[in-house]
Amino acid sequence: MKLATLCYVKAGGQTLMLHRIKRRNDMHAGKWNGLGGKLLPGESPEECVVREVYEESGLRLYEPDLRGVLTFPSFSDGEDWYTFVYVGRRFSGELIESDEGVLSWIDDDKLTSLPLWEGDPVFLRWLEQDRFFSGKFVYLGGKLTKYEVVFYTPQRAGQSGMSVIRVAPSDGQELSESPEDDTACWVCGGQTMKRHCKIVCERCGFIRDCSDP
Repeated sequence: MKLATLCYVKAGGQTLMLHRIKRRNDMHAGKWNGLGGKLLPGESPEECVVREVYEESGLRLYEPDLRGVLTFPSFSDGEDWYTFVYVGRRFSGELIESDEGVLSWIDDDKLTSLPLWEGDPVFLRWLEQDRFFSGKFVYLGGKLTKYEVVFYTPQRAGQSGMSVIRVAPSDGQELSESPEDDTACWVCGGQTMKRHCKIVCERCGFIRDCSDP
C-alpha cells in the first residue's frame, strides 16, 4: 500500500502541470500530472504536499485545500495507492527546472485536452465543487475499467450529506445510490419529477429508478 499526495496549483485561470518526460521507468511517463508524491515516514499529508510541491516546482505552498481522496487498486506493481488530492492557491517563489519533468502553466479550459490518465478528467471537475469526494479508479493494463465516487456535502435538515455514483466507462452509464428521498436529485440536488418508474432531475436531467417498487 502506497500513500501519496497530488496537488493542482492554480492561479489566474491556469493550473501548474508537470509533463513527465524526464525520468526512466516513470509510471507516468509521457503524461501530464499535478504535483506530488509519496508520504515519508512520520509525515502528514499536509507536510508531504508542501514538501513535494516545493521540491518539484520551487514554489512554497500555503494552506493547501484538501478536496478529496482517491483510491487506485493494484495501480503499480500490484500495490494499492491512496492519494490525498489538494488544490493550492496561495504560494510564493519562482519556478525551477524540475527533475521530474517539464513544468507549464495550462489554461484551465485546456487541461482535459492534455495526455492525461484516463480517469483524470473525471476527478478534475470535482476540484471546484462544494463537496468532498472519495473516489476509486480501477485500471487494468493502463486502461480505466470503472470508477466510483462518494460525495460528502454539508448536511441539510432531514437529509444525509452523502451520495454515491458508480460508473462503468465502457458504457458511460451512471448508477447512483443515496439515502435521500425522491424529492431531490442525487447528483446536483435539483428538483425532480416522477415519470413512470423513473425519477428525473429537471435541472441536470439525471435519471434513476424510483425508490419504491
